[in-house]
Amino acid sequence: MVSKKRDARILALQALFEIDIVGHDPETVIRDRLEENPLPEKQAEFVRRLVLGVLANLKQLDSLISKYAPAWPVQQLSYIDRNVLRLGLYEMGYVKETPVKVAINEAVELAKLFGSDSSYRFVNGVLGAVYDYEKEFLKERRKK
Repeated sequence: MVSKKRDARILALQALFEIDIVGHDPETVIRDRLEENPLPEKQAEFVRRLVLGVLANLKQLDSLISKYAPAWPVQQLSYIDRNVLRLGLYEMGYVKETPVKVAINEAVELAKLFGSDSSYRFVNGVLGAVYDYEKEFLKERRKK
């Protein structure tokens, strides 16, 4: 199950990266990613939920990134680091079936796979700080 969820997270990250870089339509990007890399329906729905959820909450997610990575304006972060952080924060705060520490670990693994040599440490530091200091944000997950 972990590998299928990770596969979904990878596709979600790829979709967010494409949307961020070139501004393509999210529904089209999601459909194209899933056509190229088919997943079982449950995981495909997880991809949709992650991508659309990140996009719907972009302002709040970017605000948290700015707060916990003040030396790096969000728009100056690498596309990968920015979208790994957005994805990790979204999963931490809005996907109640994913334990917070699992969301952090999965984001770190994505940063190791796709980011620079230091990306995973940066992602771990930002998400760890949110975990330590943003209890209200993390309570959002209990609302649904």
